[in-house]
Amino acid sequence: MTVEIPNYTTDEFFGLEDKWIETAEGELTHYHELGEGTPILFLHGSGTGVTAAANWWLNLPQLSEHGRCIAIDSIGYGQSIAADDVQYGIKEWVRHAVRVLDALGFEKTWIVGNSLGGWLAFQFALDYPERLLGIVSMGTGGAKLTQALKGHSNPNLSEEGIRDTLELFVVNKELVTDELVKLRYQSALNDTASDRLKEVVAARDRDRNELPLDFERLAELDIPVLLIHGVQDHVIPVSRTWEILNTVPHADAHIFSQCGHWSQVERANEFNEVVSSYIKRHI
Repeated sequence: MTVEIPNYTTDEFFGLEDKWIETAEGELTHYHELGEGTPILFLHGSGTGVTAAANWWLNLPQLSEHGRCIAIDSIGYGQSIAADDVQYGIKEWVRHAVRVLDALGFEKTWIVGNSLGGWLAFQFALDYPERLLGIVSMGTGGAKLTQALKGHSNPNLSEEGIRDTLELFVVNKELVTDELVKLRYQSALNDTASDRLKEVVAARDRDRNELPLDFERLAELDIPVLLIHGVQDHVIPVSRTWEILNTVPHADAHIFSQCGHWSQVERANEFNEVVSSYIKRHI
């Protein structure tokens, strides 16, 4: 069965070209691609109205100088179309990432993941270690439920609610512009996202309790790992990075001051420099 490509164009605000690839029967993955060379797969977080573009638009142009950057909308998010029988959850989001690699012909990849995407990166390392070159993870998800995360579990689907969520991500509230709020709100309401929001949020929160990362196995990881965190991250506390740093043998960490959960946006230029330097050293 061939899935029809939606009539959709990512807003020019993000400056990214739309691409689509069939990754399973009834499944069409929406993604953005820049650069060439070593594969670098970008996995976004799980905030309301999140898309690959809305997570990575300030990072892909610079980081694509160091590899073939593929930023996907995970199934259940953005414009990717999931099969009718999909069962959302951490394991299935990882399997979806693997299907993307297979469809694009990539044997191994780096993963750069934010929040939920960082959680997926480490679960990917546990489930498919032979497919992974290294991890860059910011504000790694899967931690115990905080008050801020409880708010994510019952999102306020309005422009005001979107603004409140985005302002929780940053120290510098001026980054949350009217245009960005409007775009995230539109994304949250698009035809392929509105009916599944509660389902994907429930799956994420279920797996936080039922499928937490196995730290005994993480202690055996033999790949380069860079952890990035903002000191003022109120969504995922910086203690999450210390926990992983003290477990994974080859993990390094970069901590940004005056920075919240959205380090790739709030400190974009420095973030790009840190990640570029790290990946270049390990390619």
